[in-house]
Amino acid sequence: MTKILVIEDDQDIAFLVAMHLRDHGSEVDVCHHGEEGLRKALGQSYDLIVLDLMLPGIDGLEICKRIRAQEHYTPILMLTARTSEMDRVLGLEIGADDYLSKPFSVRELVARVKAICRRISATKNEQLEVEKPLTLGELVIDSKKRSAQLSHQSIDLTAREFDLLWHFARHPGQVFTRAQLLDSVWGYSHEGYEHTVNSHINRLRAKIETDPSNPSFILTVWGVGYKFQGDEGVNP
Repeated sequence: MTKILVIEDDQDIAFLVAMHLRDHGSEVDVCHHGEEGLRKALGQSYDLIVLDLMLPGIDGLEICKRIRAQEHYTPILMLTARTSEMDRVLGLEIGADDYLSKPFSVRELVARVKAICRRISATKNEQLEVEKPLTLGELVIDSKKRSAQLSHQSIDLTAREFDLLWHFARHPGQVFTRAQLLDSVWGYSHEGYEHTVNSHINRLRAKIETDPSNPSFILTVWGVGYKFQGDEGVNP
């Protein structure tokens, strides 16, 4: 059974979300205040946290940062009433795995929750298969620590950027369409979300490429999608 924490100050929304998640077999705890939510998030073990951005007390961004400072990795789905792309990007940059803008369909929220849980489960299975970090030239990726280094320097990656890099590195030379990346890395493939892939590719290139405008790792295959160059030196 998946154990989920919902931190949402709107009691009607929190009740609706919790009810639907329980209907799908999850155990759900609900908090309406930032400080209470943070205490539960840090004091108990959850498979997923549904986190509102605007909360009384401590806001969702600060809670997200505090959770990400812990050694144990817990997926976070962030809810936001803000429509600014900058707010959504900030949430992803500090460690949210995904976000939904209010008003949202509860049906879509449940689908996103399931997708995140499937992706995390698949990543854990891959980690069991790979004992050593993947080494691709100067790039080293450690799935167990969810960390990456380039030329012995740590790379600061968001949760989704790491998942994207890990997926590419596990399939060097294979061409992926944006829809395939959405399905494999995000866990869902909805029409109109392809721009999400583009923005994450651009941010990932800015962090791992010496010259992002002339990438050597993540290459664009025009008219199709992207592929990862760097099969030489990959550990089996």
